[in-house]
Amino acid sequence: MARFLMRRLVLFILALMGISLLIFLALRILPGDVAAVMAGLDAPPERVDRLRRQMGLDRSYPRQYLDWISDFLKGDLGRSILTNRSIASQVGIRAQITFPLILLGLGVALLLGIPLGCAAALARSPRMQSFSHMAAIVGGSVPALWSGLLLIMLFAKGSGLIGLLPSQGFPALGWAQPGQALAALILPAVSTGIIVGAGIMRYTRSLLGDMLSSGYVDMGMACGMTRTQAALRIGLRLASPQLVSVVGLTMAEMITGVMVSENLFALPGLGSMLITDVGNRDLPAVQSELLLLAAFFLFLGLLVDVIHRLIDPRFRGAARQEVAD
Repeated sequence: MARFLMRRLVLFILALMGISLLIFLALRILPGDVAAVMAGLDAPPERVDRLRRQMGLDRSYPRQYLDWISDFLKGDLGRSILTNRSIASQVGIRAQITFPLILLGLGVALLLGIPLGCAAALARSPRMQSFSHMAAIVGGSVPALWSGLLLIMLFAKGSGLIGLLPSQGFPALGWAQPGQALAALILPAVSTGIIVGAGIMRYTRSLLGDMLSSGYVDMGMACGMTRTQAALRIGLRLASPQLVSVVGLTMAEMITGVMVSENLFALPGLGSMLITDVGNRDLPAVQSELLLLAAFFLFLGLLVDVIHRLIDPRFRGAARQEVAD
């Protein structure tokens, strides 16, 4: 296990360095002079030159990259050119909204996707199978913007048919007001979770269906279990490694849905921060935020690999064989 972790950590670092180089080069080859754009159309050349020196754009590209990545590894993400605030502090504040929103959305997706997927796989009625298949297609095809608007029309306070939950903004005191903070995230989490849950439902139905057609469930039934018990206790357990991979990839994909939800529900999270900084051409903020998102995606992949190693006995057997060899 230690050797496996070391290999994965080395690959994680190499992949992160490669992505950081791509981000750096991609932002530098964009058309237009960033300093001139940020200084304004009628800015004098002296102001543009001063801003260029302030941003470090007068140095060579290798020097700019090395300075940026060394500061990043130290935890210094730089300062925003527009607000002169620490990017790390802004990311920390906004992450308290984005990551709880992702976790809540994933929780909704799992609560919907896995039970409905199991029910669809175990259904024997052709009508029930057709209905579950149609529900999965419709749920996965709904745009995040449309589902969010529909939830606002139904459940938002002041404008919805059933005014239960807030639909705009986040409490000024943040999680110091846990009830209000949680209520502000429910509608965006549900709007994202429904779409993601439809995908998890399809994967669960497919994986469990394959297990039902294998001999493992028949062996469980021969030991006295019912079909449902054998499918859930044996089939679902054997399908769990593939399901973990699906959930890990799904959590990474939720970033895009969360960006839409944050803008729709006026939540000051990382998604809205990234969109604003891209529009304002705030180069130091954009490159650090993109690298943080890339690190998050790579970390999820590393976490999925580790969980696979822990729950799948075939990997443990292969590890013991490597040690023996």
